[in-house]
Amino acid sequence: MLSQSIKCIGNLTNKARHMSVVASKLKYDKYGEPVDVVKLCKEEVSDPVNNEVLVKILVSPINPADINTIQGKYPVKPKFPAVGGNEGAGEVISVGPKVTKVKKGDIIIPVATGLGTWASYAKFTEENILKIPGNVGIVEAATITVNPCTAYRMLKDFVPLAEGDTVIQNGANSAVGQAVHQLCKAMNINSVGIVRDRADIEDLRKHLCCLGATAILTEEEIRTSTIFKDRLKKPKLALNCVGGKSATELTRHIDSKGTLVTYGGMSREPVTASTAALIFKDISFKGFWMTRWTKENFNTEERATMFKDLFNLISEGKLKAPIHELVPIENYKDALDSALNFKGFTGKKYILDFSKS
Repeated sequence: MLSQSIKCIGNLTNKARHMSVVASKLKYDKYGEPVDVVKLCKEEVSDPVNNEVLVKILVSPINPADINTIQGKYPVKPKFPAVGGNEGAGEVISVGPKVTKVKKGDIIIPVATGLGTWASYAKFTEENILKIPGNVGIVEAATITVNPCTAYRMLKDFVPLAEGDTVIQNGANSAVGQAVHQLCKAMNINSVGIVRDRADIEDLRKHLCCLGATAILTEEEIRTSTIFKDRLKKPKLALNCVGGKSATELTRHIDSKGTLVTYGGMSREPVTASTAALIFKDISFKGFWMTRWTKENFNTEERATMFKDLFNLISEGKLKAPIHELVPIENYKDALDSALNFKGFTGKKYILDFSKS
């Protein structure tokens, strides 16, 4: 039974009578499997004061980090009761008297972590939101701060890349992988992706190449491929979200003095650095966590430039949202279950649709 710390539908307190809107929120008050601990609740939200902004959330994606946070497996530990979600896009409904950068009707995204975006209405402080350009779609906006930013930073921060260079990645059909292909295409960099074999491999290969991948190989094909002898430069940069044998295979193809960046571990197996890779190829092994980078660079010009670049690519049609499905809020359990257990063509992203709630 959900604890009394969460006020669910029909259980609002009398002292909230002066509040302005009633929000549907996906809340949890303990760690566990999302379908078990997350509950749909109603909660009144007060008018904004000072530098607060009241936002009608339109859509909010479900990311792996959101799932892991609810399970208690993520480094970020929320205070209970907590509202799920870190990304989203919404319309400004009203603003506090000290707000100067946004106004009613603007479309914004939250740019800080842990704000709780799985809600139909939310209040954010002005410094924690960013107005998006009018030519950027809602889904592209709602999914920009995690996956495209992760792809952008890994391509910018670890190895100097020039036109004609090569990047290799596993998990190439993930949301980050899809962004990497598109950004590499925009940068005139070769993007080689590794995926698990499947019945629809040719359809997947075609889809990812349309996004910008130079080549898509299965884990079996990369072991015998001569692509870096016959067609492309050896990769200077490898991006790993799988770990285990898949990461080891990446190191076999990295050029001398290249870098392997690990940003995930879907196999839950460790990354192993071979003696030969360290001594004879002098390969560097690095890690990347977007949440940490955001905290360290929250108000920097570098971060502002990143968002400007990504918004420009979206407006030019060079960066699209990942394959996704909009799910009505009342079907949130189906969305959580699907996000946890997806086995499909690409890393489909499930996005909660609050627009009608």
